[in-house]
Amino acid sequence: MGRIVAIVTADRDKVAGGSPIFWVKDAADQQKIAFKLEKILDAAAHDLENGTMILVDHKSSSE
Repeated sequence: MGRIVAIVTADRDKVAGGSPIFWVKDAADQQKIAFKLEKILDAAAHDLENGTMILVDHKSSSE
């Protein structure tokens, strides 16, 4: 299992913490930020299809 390293959302009511949260204004901004973080963090972006994307480090589970 991977480890969530970041959350990107426009809805403050859907997340409460546990990982760094990046608040965005709309879906276009969300994709732009998530895909930049994906490269920076060497993680995979996953769209939960509820206005929230998570970035997961799948490599950390195999170490």
